[in-house]
Amino acid sequence: MCPRCDSLDRHRLLWLYLHNRTNIFRDRLRALHFAPEASIQKKLRASPNLEYTSADLDSPLAMVSLDITDIPYAENTFDVILCSHVLEFIPDDHKAMSELYRILKPGGWALLLVPFDVEGCEKFEDLKVFDQKERERLFGQFDQVRVYGRDFKDRLEHAGFTVRHEFYKQELDPTLTQHYGLLVELDMFHCTKPT
Repeated sequence: MCPRCDSLDRHRLLWLYLHNRTNIFRDRLRALHFAPEASIQKKLRASPNLEYTSADLDSPLAMVSLDITDIPYAENTFDVILCSHVLEFIPDDHKAMSELYRILKPGGWALLLVPFDVEGCEKFEDLKVFDQKERERLFGQFDQVRVYGRDFKDRLEHAGFTVRHEFYKQELDPTLTQHYGLLVELDMFHCTKPT
């Protein structure tokens, strides 16, 4: 964790990706950011080109409170959706993915990030487990309900998205990786809604 901005290495990698690989700081866009990371939200909220909204079910950081499986926005509302480390907590993740697809404008993009088990072919979940210690043992955190496997891309495509699975950290110069303290790879699922 950065002692100045409290960002984790995955937040810094996400920031570099947004800055270097997307149009989020160049074009006039309407953006929806789920479970906003404080350091990233601060920068995005201050960007004059963005009509920015952050959302969460119950985070004090978020601008609006909403359920990702029942989003109160019209179809084709947002140009950009950011959703990092949220879907693994949602029991009906298919409904959440469908809602994200519904509110994304044709030609828009979403960056959907989840903890990812590269060894696992399919997601591992058990919605009948309620004990926090058992959830932590099975999924790595007491409030998670699943760990995604290599089928995550297929699940996103099933919701309608065109998906590009990227390994952005591998593209970075090792000096930059060291400078930003990027210790983990973060699979980037860059999803677009066909026009």
